Amino acid sequence: MPDTTLTSDHSHDEPSAGAYDDASGYYTLGEPIADTKAPAGDIADRWQTRKFEARLVNPANRRKLSIIIVGTGLAGGAAAATLGEAGYNVKSFCYQDSPRRAHSIAAQGGINAAKNYKEDGDSTHRLFYDTVKGGDYRSRESNVYRLAEVSTNIIDQCVAQGVPFAREYGGLLDNRSFGGVQVSRTFYARGQTGQQLLIGAYQAMERQVKLGTVTEYTRHEMLEVIVADGQARGIIARDMVTGAIETHLADVVVLASGGYGNVFYLSTNAMGSNVTAAWRAHRKGAYMANPCYTQIHPTCIPVSGDHQSKLTLMSESLRNDGRIWVPKKAEDCAKDPRDIPEEDRDYYLERIYPSFGNLVPRDIASRQAKNMCDEGRGVGPMVGDFRRGVYLDFKDAIARLGKDAIEEKYDNLLDMYERITGENPYEVPMRIYPAVHYVMGGLWVDYDLQSSIKGLFVTGEANFSDHGANRLGASALMQGLADGYFVLPHTIRDYLSDGPFEEIGEDHPAVTEARADVEARIEKFLSINGSRSVDSFHRELGHIMWEYCGMERTAEGLRKAIDMIRELKREFWSDLKVLGTADSLNQSLEKAGRVADFIELGELMCIDALNRRESCGGHFRGESQTEDGEALRHDDEFAYVAAWEWGGDAASNDMGTPILHKEDLVYTAIEMKQRSYK
Repeated sequence: MPDTTLTSDHSHDEPSAGAYDDASGYYTLGEPIADTKAPAGDIADRWQTRKFEARLVNPANRRKLSIIIVGTGLAGGAAAATLGEAGYNVKSFCYQDSPRRAHSIAAQGGINAAKNYKEDGDSTHRLFYDTVKGGDYRSRESNVYRLAEVSTNIIDQCVAQGVPFAREYGGLLDNRSFGGVQVSRTFYARGQTGQQLLIGAYQAMERQVKLGTVTEYTRHEMLEVIVADGQARGIIARDMVTGAIETHLADVVVLASGGYGNVFYLSTNAMGSNVTAAWRAHRKGAYMANPCYTQIHPTCIPVSGDHQSKLTLMSESLRNDGRIWVPKKAEDCAKDPRDIPEEDRDYYLERIYPSFGNLVPRDIASRQAKNMCDEGRGVGPMVGDFRRGVYLDFKDAIARLGKDAIEEKYDNLLDMYERITGENPYEVPMRIYPAVHYVMGGLWVDYDLQSSIKGLFVTGEANFSDHGANRLGASALMQGLADGYFVLPHTIRDYLSDGPFEEIGEDHPAVTEARADVEARIEKFLSINGSRSVDSFHRELGHIMWEYCGMERTAEGLRKAIDMIRELKREFWSDLKVLGTADSLNQSLEKAGRVADFIELGELMCIDALNRRESCGGHFRGESQTEDGEALRHDDEFAYVAAWEWGGDAASNDMGTPILHKEDLVYTAIEMKQRSYK
């Protein structure tokens, strides 16, 4: 590795960020890459330019082309509906029993759009700026501007579908604020925004199912991507009910399979959420970009014990009216919060960040909550050696607006909190603590959303493209619907204009090889016959990831984590116990494949975090912080997308040495500067 130098200062006595390569020996440096599809010119004109330049497919030819879409959340469902309506032949796959159970349904607080209905200074450019700044200047400006530009179309589309957004007394759509912004641009449907938006996309897709342009495959899990002659041409899927291994071929494949937060075991994700579709593509040549960028959500119900398998999200929208605090004195932490007088409460976000207060971005709010608990001022029951919680208090909002107004805004969220905790949040402050939620990393894509494998497109949370090192609240739904309704349908046609492609059959060598790999992998899981359950390996992996690659990372901790994960992988492949058979419903077998991929992903996440010796957004390196404990970037050294190529033998369980390709981040419309919310 070449020697590097860095001019930025940081507050610790360790060597500066560029004095040496922390990850030397863990990876190989590959050739730099670039996004060749993004147009040049004024940023406000780039998307229109690309749409015009993208070649067309006439309606008669569309009927000859086939598209596989893996995932039926907002990105996948919207894409299936739109591409089906355009006349393509679409196959839609999900592992749930209905597309309506996709994890997008769990999103609560809202969806951003630069409508400026509140006349408070919002605009496309401000949404663009807020998103790039919120991502700590580690996102592509062309992609982010496009996202902001099409955001306004999303709301009109969803209203036309009948999505019941909240409205003001005069009938106009209402807005509220989310973290990292000073305007109100978030449209919402109580605390059920994801559910309502998903129903809209689902209805649009089901219309195409009825018309015959979309074919649904529920309870099917993608286990391999078929790459023939350098192009993605299909998938191998397992019927999760019968166990049958099926081959599905097409002209192009779209992955809309969501994020990989469950690598931490405890997260706000549904237990079925996994990385297998993306990771199988990675092993076939698709680059994995910025895998270490993980979002820790600041408002989740705290862990209550070792029995839990997931955590519950409390919408960030609660921070509009709830005030976050901890006792000023550690001896007050065990008291009933109602008995702690105002002068003994530390509203720490309002104190540290007076301009944004409780609406600072998620990474900052999460890290400060951790800091308060690490100081011994956490609240709630003892879990291990710590009280892991801070208060989110609606007392002042109820006094100002009345209980009825708070109930109208948040009743389903507050009712859910009471059902889970047994505490009435109208009377006692809520207790919250950060938890793994979203991932900004994902498969590398160009401006067209095409991965490094030709014909493999990636949308929504499964790709890395729009959020940088931290996602602003209410932007996940925006990206999913933007990709599905308004971006992919324009960009995928440029690729499909070369079709129809030469047909391949199930006897094609690439198809038979992919199918044989899947069958051999399943047989391997069943034949190990060890003593440990899949869940025990997953829980251990999650503990390693949270402790050493969670809210704060250090070189020492990351190296330790890599060693522990490698040892865990050896034990997994020698002592795993999978009950049942392959030719039936077998959830233990399903989990085995997912956890095997999580283990490999976890190792790459730690290597990526070790290589990036800077703090940015959700990636906080203890060695790189300012004197007052804020994240310290090193733009002269790390202003790039880290795109990782699989470095192992595709047929083995050895990850080998991953290859790092750097894509330089260049800003022409925004000045790259140290982020501040004070």
